Amino acid sequence: MLHTALSGADLLGLFGHFLVLSLLAIGGAITTAPDMHRYVVAEHHWISDAQFSASIAIAQAAPGPNVLFVAVIGWNVAGPIGALATMAGTMLPSTALTLVATRWGARRREARGVRAFKTGLTPLTIGLLVSTGWLLARPYVDFTAQGLGAIALIVVSIVVMLRTRLSPIWLVGLGAAVGALGWA
Repeated sequence: MLHTALSGADLLGLFGHFLVLSLLAIGGAITTAPDMHRYVVAEHHWISDAQFSASIAIAQAAPGPNVLFVAVIGWNVAGPIGALATMAGTMLPSTALTLVATRWGARRREARGVRAFKTGLTPLTIGLLVSTGWLLARPYVDFTAQGLGAIALIVVSIVVMLRTRLSPIWLVGLGAAVGALGWA
């Protein structure tokens, strides 16, 4: 695959955008995937919808930290230097902020404001994850036979995750089987 040759300004912009997103990544980097998509696919056209979705799928299937999809997106945009720009932008501010906030919060964990803040993050994180799920599912959801299969697979996955303690790996296997059979 050929990578886009980005100018120094574009690489700095890519780094800066991921740096800002890092500070908004409540619930993990995956919650900012919709804005990553907007920036690298819709706004700059550096990669396609399919490449973006594949970047996330490949990284999520690989062992290791959840944040690896950021490096794969950067790699698909501009090769090794793109991976470095996106990962550095994502990791530097969030790591520093997490270190400072964790130490501060640990000393004040019983304070009413700290407890309220932690409680308030739950619905925010859920909303961001739902938006990410929708963004990733949207290219595959239509009213063809395969699109209806994808919709059914999404519904089954949601119901199983909410109603059972079944390991998500079984749902990944179900998705692979359904895809291999051409049903989604």
